Amino acid sequence: MRHDGGVSDFSRNPELNRLVAIDGLLSDDERDVQALVRRFCDDHVRPNLPTWYDEASVPARELAKGLGELGLLGMHLDGYGCAGSSATAYGMACHELEAADSGIRSLVSVQGSLAMFAIWRWGSEEQKTEWLPRMAAGDAVGCFGLTEPDFGSDPAGMRTHAKRDGDDWVLNGTKMWITNGTIADVAVVWAQTDDKIRGFVVPTDTAGFEAREITKKMSLRASVTAELSLTDVRLPADAVFPEVRGLKGPLSCLSEARFGIVFGAMGAARDSLETALDYAASRQVFGKPLSGYQLTQGKLADMTLEVSKGMLLALHLGRLKDGAGVSPEQISLGKLNNCREAIAIARECRTILGANGISTEYSPIRHAGNLESVMTYEGTSEVHQLVLGNALTGQSAFR
Repeated sequence: MRHDGGVSDFSRNPELNRLVAIDGLLSDDERDVQALVRRFCDDHVRPNLPTWYDEASVPARELAKGLGELGLLGMHLDGYGCAGSSATAYGMACHELEAADSGIRSLVSVQGSLAMFAIWRWGSEEQKTEWLPRMAAGDAVGCFGLTEPDFGSDPAGMRTHAKRDGDDWVLNGTKMWITNGTIADVAVVWAQTDDKIRGFVVPTDTAGFEAREITKKMSLRASVTAELSLTDVRLPADAVFPEVRGLKGPLSCLSEARFGIVFGAMGAARDSLETALDYAASRQVFGKPLSGYQLTQGKLADMTLEVSKGMLLALHLGRLKDGAGVSPEQISLGKLNNCREAIAIARECRTILGANGISTEYSPIRHAGNLESVMTYEGTSEVHQLVLGNALTGQSAFR
């Protein structure tokens, strides 16, 4: 990974940076990664976000190439052209990406933590060698096909199925809400088989594979979202992941993506808070700055508290992941809290901006809209509540 970004502060706002005081908990490498991503977003993302959001269009392949050149795609994986960075450094990259826009962080998360991680963790050596170096460089884009129109929180009920036909596999089914779907070169698709759920590496130019972009979105408008249709998609025997069976495979990938969201959601919250702080300082109301009123200061203080707590939780989980390991339940704790608090912060910041808060020239309303999706994908808040409830009581309440 390139490390020419220079070490940056956690926040652009000096007082927020001083109060949260996260910088001293980060290594120089982690801060350097954050600075590198911030500069990329400042140069290539932020200037274009109002247009991308208004037009619901984003040059995702071009961005993937730029992000690959920086070494950010699959950066927490080892070998095959991947950077081999720490989990915490990856988290800080996600934090800064989502401070720009959740859709841009989703591009990186789906590429690295879902599609690439699935191949890296469960794929054959041939699958890894064929796809991972190109995906790490941004020369190939991946997507991850698990969710279906009728099966989101209950992936065990998926209807997509794969049947053996001689030495081949034949896949049929539909996947929904698939980030990167229409621009992907390869799809990791999970399907029911006679031997439990299994994962398949599907080149998107295979006959019978079709991706249709989902439009009319009010959230993640700077992101490519698609429906995948598989009609008699014929694959060779070696397209299947050789060992993993059941939900263990896809759920392990979701844990990787959720980890990045724990950091990312706080990036959206931090950027919303920075925007509100700057606006309140310059906006004159009844003869003095908006920031000089008690109600505004109360809001700003409470939001700073939640950003601080959320970042401490994210860093704690990052250190666990880099050390003895982090459990899926602990990651659920982080996603539940940080998504819940981030959307509350974005909405509160919108109120400080008054009527200007509904304009996409300011980030809070865009972050709030995006976080509606972030709260839902990779496990809804309700799913994470039940994961934690099961861990605490030993009783599964999913059924």
